[in-house]
Amino acid sequence: MPSTSARALSLLSMLTTGATLGGEELARRLGTSRRTVRRDVETLRELGYAVEPVTGAGGGYRLGPGGALPPLVLDEEQVVAVVVALQTTSSVLRGIEDANRRALATVRQVMPRRLRRDADAFTVTAVPNQWEFPAPPPPADVVRTVGGAVRRRELLRVPGPERSPLLEPHHLVVWAARWYLLAWDRTGEDWVVLRLGEDTALEPTGVPFRERPLPEGGPGALVQGTADRGDRLAPWPCTGSAVLDLPAELVARFAPGGAVVRRVDGCRCELSMGAWSWIGLAGLFTTFGSPMTQVQPVQLRDACATAAGHLSAAAHD
Repeated sequence: MPSTSARALSLLSMLTTGATLGGEELARRLGTSRRTVRRDVETLRELGYAVEPVTGAGGGYRLGPGGALPPLVLDEEQVVAVVVALQTTSSVLRGIEDANRRALATVRQVMPRRLRRDADAFTVTAVPNQWEFPAPPPPADVVRTVGGAVRRRELLRVPGPERSPLLEPHHLVVWAARWYLLAWDRTGEDWVVLRLGEDTALEPTGVPFRERPLPEGGPGALVQGTADRGDRLAPWPCTGSAVLDLPAELVARFAPGGAVVRRVDGCRCELSMGAWSWIGLAGLFTTFGSPMTQVQPVQLRDACATAAGHLSAAAHD
């Protein structure tokens, strides 16, 4: 059976998630009795941790605010999560590379030797895909400014004329290594999605707003289904466009990173994207299974004819 100190640290690690855990559940996970759990809870309280009892249905224990600062208590899976996250954040956020390195060194220094070996096994180098993500990751200051307004529920102003638009920032969404802000536009009275990047200029106002219910599907679905979200065409060697007989919202959800979708009408949209070769680009367009018109440039039209010949021959083989 683990020692009292080892059990207390394990118990503290479980409670730091913020969830309320029942005595029976804690006893099962610690491999001990509920009476021992109560003693370990008292041990933590004596050490200055605010472990609160929760009564009623679903009651148990939770770690309340205040009290002593918990030590770094990580299991093997948490070590992997922390180490990998710190090493890969720079591929989706710019300007925190030095902070990442220092944080990783600090975390590693306080790890037990056994967990340090696990951490060292996950030393990686994250290289952003320059083709798929044409714009560099947003600066940390941009995300900090916008994220702070989201957390505080304060309006953001879009710089411009005297009556510049006001946005209610509701959520930050990271999709395919791209950062988006989901906001309610008070001027247009509709939900908007903004891609965060180097040129993002949103000014905090300090004016609070009330949170409003999101459309069905939540923030992720809303971002994926929005065509006009500020995406940029990636600088592939071969780029082209075509009008598809599909709604812009549907194509936006499945278009590859670095593609741009423009609404033509309620049933059609223009899709622009790129690839390493013209025949490869033609193949990407065929994956949408839609009739295509206004195909540009001529090299893409020629590649579509070549692909059609290959597919026809394969169909009659």
